[in-house]
Amino acid sequence: MKKLLLGNEALAQGAIDAGISGVYAYPGTPSTEITEYIQQSKIATELKIHSKWSVNEKTAMEAALGMSYAGKRAMTVMKHVGLNVAADVFMNMAISGINGGLVVVVADDPSMHSSQNEQDSRNYGRFAMIPILEPSNQQEAYDITRYAFYLSEQIGLPIMIRMVTRLSHSRAGIETYKPKPQNTIHLPKNPHQFQLIPIHARNRYQHLVAIQSDSRESSENSNFNKYISGPNNSLGIIASGIAYNYLMENFDDDTCPFPILKIGQYPLPKKQVTKLFDTCKKILVLEDGAPFIEELVHDYFGRNKKVMGRLTGHLNRVGELNPDNISDALGFEMTYPEDIPTIVTDRPPELCVGCAHRDLFEAINQLSKEHSNQQVFGDIGCYALGVLPPYKSINTLIDMGASITMAKGASDAGIHPSIAIIGDSTFTHSGMTGLLDAVIENTPITVIISDNSAIAMTGAQDSSASGRLISICKGIGVDENHLKVITPLHKNLAKNIDVIREEINYPGVSVVIAQRPCVQLPKERKDALKELQKTL
Repeated sequence: MKKLLLGNEALAQGAIDAGISGVYAYPGTPSTEITEYIQQSKIATELKIHSKWSVNEKTAMEAALGMSYAGKRAMTVMKHVGLNVAADVFMNMAISGINGGLVVVVADDPSMHSSQNEQDSRNYGRFAMIPILEPSNQQEAYDITRYAFYLSEQIGLPIMIRMVTRLSHSRAGIETYKPKPQNTIHLPKNPHQFQLIPIHARNRYQHLVAIQSDSRESSENSNFNKYISGPNNSLGIIASGIAYNYLMENFDDDTCPFPILKIGQYPLPKKQVTKLFDTCKKILVLEDGAPFIEELVHDYFGRNKKVMGRLTGHLNRVGELNPDNISDALGFEMTYPEDIPTIVTDRPPELCVGCAHRDLFEAINQLSKEHSNQQVFGDIGCYALGVLPPYKSINTLIDMGASITMAKGASDAGIHPSIAIIGDSTFTHSGMTGLLDAVIENTPITVIISDNSAIAMTGAQDSSASGRLISICKGIGVDENHLKVITPLHKNLAKNIDVIREEINYPGVSVVIAQRPCVQLPKERKDALKELQKTL
């Protein structure tokens, strides 16, 4: 059957057809559509595939590992910075291994379209010593995912699939195949496999090292690593993932005169790399992300001047690849029109008209006139736009949950007022522990939870915090006298300023929940939230 799908959707369909029993994820661009596709799939619903959003990436990966422990196939999905959150379990489950097939999908974001950095997740896969798969197009995203579950169970390890923004969010026709049945429950044969106390962990680590030869052999023989001969040996090309597509766009008949080693599976197939290296006078490495392959080739053959890529300046060191900069690296002459009409002008992102964050920033900016030393620590979400004009309300923006802990550290250093702004979903994702730190020391900070009752930045998915913020804050130990709820509307501006001012002046930790649903939510959800709030 042919389907027209995004790269993310093709991967999701591949997982369904591979017989998964659950997908665990936290929304994050460019990975979000993978889980949403499974959530909206009628077949997935009929098969009772678990697809509820997790609170963060670490809980998602741990739950996926739990399903694998039970013998079922599971997938966990996140963006690249989300893997930082899940790194603890990610590294350890490489040592424990898996029972049911387990696939970790990580969507990298070269050029940082919606991210704080453009780290390359292949480095994590190599660090953990697990196989990595990297599709070059939508059909491969489907095929590789089906294969990944087979490989996971064959080799006994979690498998990483690396996506990138352009492949995740571009569409093409794919051919699908007959779905596989879900695994039945079966527990691990080795009762000590998942017991990572030192005596068992040492044995498991030795096992992980011992089976690296199996990973290398699988990669050498993989259908996703392909040596393509060419008549002109003056140059050999190593192209991984979507970079292969960009390369072929430079040839009208899809025939490249140079030998190509197309990479879709890691560890890097050293035998094939050596063949290319011995055959060609120069080697050009094309990869979307860090110079990961380029550095490995240098490791194999020493710092060899015949190897060209991002490290040598033949390609841009940062940002995405595209057909044009690959054309430049190949030495092709590029012609551009002298006058390119400006059809669409650059427009910086801005908060929606009527957004509650606007009214909150207005209140905070008014208070900054009273406190020359006021510092506002921001977090990841729509409200991150508070760093831009016209508000310029936020001083820092680092990672999920950092607002509260950075505000605490600044307060410890003597900064006052020290204010943290964090969204409702980000608070439950990774802000709660920071608030506990502040409560334990009664640190004089004011935490403002901007509660729009949605994970609005990634498509308004349901927030784990909805209806729970007050009880969570009380449970953490926030003094009820300094746990306030305000409604961020312009008509309430003076009253809201008074409430925030009072909490700023309190010499201890205080929390203000600025509560108003996202303006993009449908009326039914807003009505349901109103009814929920009445019961609290």
